[in-house]
Amino acid sequence: MDMNRRHFFRVSGAGLVGSSLVAMGFSPAAALAEVRQYKLAATTVTRQTCTYCSVGCGILMYALGDGVKNAKLSVIHVEGDPDHPVNRGTLCPKGAGLLDFVHSPNRLLYPEYRAPGAKEWQRLSWDDALTRIAKLLKDDRDANFQAKTQDGLTVNRWLTTGMLAASASSNEAGYITYKVARSWGLLAFDNQARV
Repeated sequence: MDMNRRHFFRVSGAGLVGSSLVAMGFSPAAALAEVRQYKLAATTVTRQTCTYCSVGCGILMYALGDGVKNAKLSVIHVEGDPDHPVNRGTLCPKGAGLLDFVHSPNRLLYPEYRAPGAKEWQRLSWDDALTRIAKLLKDDRDANFQAKTQDGLTVNRWLTTGMLAASASSNEAGYITYKVARSWGLLAFDNQARV
């Protein structure tokens, strides 16, 4: 097709007028008839913290399901949280692959316990697991708590157990964790952010 200068300006002008009309709302009805549905419109959004490292990036998990009886929510999409102060919506490759972690057949969904000398793991309920942990902590603290030194100096310490806190927690959660550990008498207390 041969196009001279005059023909080029006519085609350009017609395109400019047409796009201006569309921008102002004078779009043909046929173009408006097909409205694409946003794929995440019917999902439930949950804010979480990435589980991989100590950075503590914020993520948004999108689950599909209406929450009716006998219907399980299924996570269909994971992305960075743009409102999170740590990562501002970005994720590393591990965080971007969290959907595979959620749907992994090897993912542990409940606590398990293997007795000393046993070869098999047995499933525990969350209540039983937390009760067992609390009982073992209490027994160890009762057996090894030191109120005073040999010189009579009050120390109130528990030296046989330590605690490692998560660095992905907020400052407030870290402060409360520190206060609880110190109230038990723990001296061996550290945070993952320093490790």
